[in-house]
Amino acid sequence: MATKRENKPEGLRELKTDELAQKLAVLSEEQFRLEFRRATESLSNPLQLRTIRRDIARIKTILKERASA
Repeated sequence: MATKRENKPEGLRELKTDELAQKLAVLSEEQFRLEFRRATESLSNPLQLRTIRRDIARIKTILKERASA
């Protein structure tokens, strides 16, 4: 898992655009796996889904800001 600094907006803004896109792909895949596991069994840490969803939203926001700039 990534460090807490990397998932904060300040840490994410330091990354390059291609690194953000790669991180977004990894988080999306992880979200899919957790959603699938949640449907079939109970998760050990259900709050992990929320943090991943919010991290994805942060990355998408930064990518959209860069695209419009």
